[in-house]
Amino acid sequence: MKLIVGLGNPGDKYEGTRHNVGFSAIDYYVKEKGLSYKSKNNGLYAEDKINGEKIILLKPQTYMNLSGDSVIKYVKFYNINIEDILVIYDDIDFEIGTFKIKRDGSAGGHNGIKNIITHLKTENIKRVRIGISKNKIPLEDYVLKKFSKEEQEKINNLLPTISKIIEEFANTNIDDLMQKYNKK
Repeated sequence: MKLIVGLGNPGDKYEGTRHNVGFSAIDYYVKEKGLSYKSKNNGLYAEDKINGEKIILLKPQTYMNLSGDSVIKYVKFYNINIEDILVIYDDIDFEIGTFKIKRDGSAGGHNGIKNIITHLKTENIKRVRIGISKNKIPLEDYVLKKFSKEEQEKINNLLPTISKIIEEFANTNIDDLMQKYNKK
């Protein structure tokens, strides 16, 4: 069983913001596959099966900085191994419209992934970091701003690729995904 976690903040107020690209990736996949959300353990989740592998797609509803509160509940409830988790979230170190798959590492200042690392007690968490670019606006304000029309188009163009990564994660090891999708 795999757990795919998209990070974001719940509520209409945050929809379409930079901090919610993880939610957008999960929403795109769920809509594309015709799945529906259920609510449990401080999260909205959908289930899919890919080549016999069950996957849980999770949008924590605890707000970004407390994402680990929901993730740990799903890990315990479904008895999911840490190596079977993929977290998708925003990253200011990459340009809008780009991404990078990573096998592990520090939180790099991202409070959502930091909280997940704290709850899971490891930095060995696979992730897809979606670029939202840097800006001179204070970080807290910047990540809660909506994308411009041009920026949103770049994100929309990226979502089908992120959806393929989600699907392939069910039956492909992270090194192969990194080799296939990470740009040199």
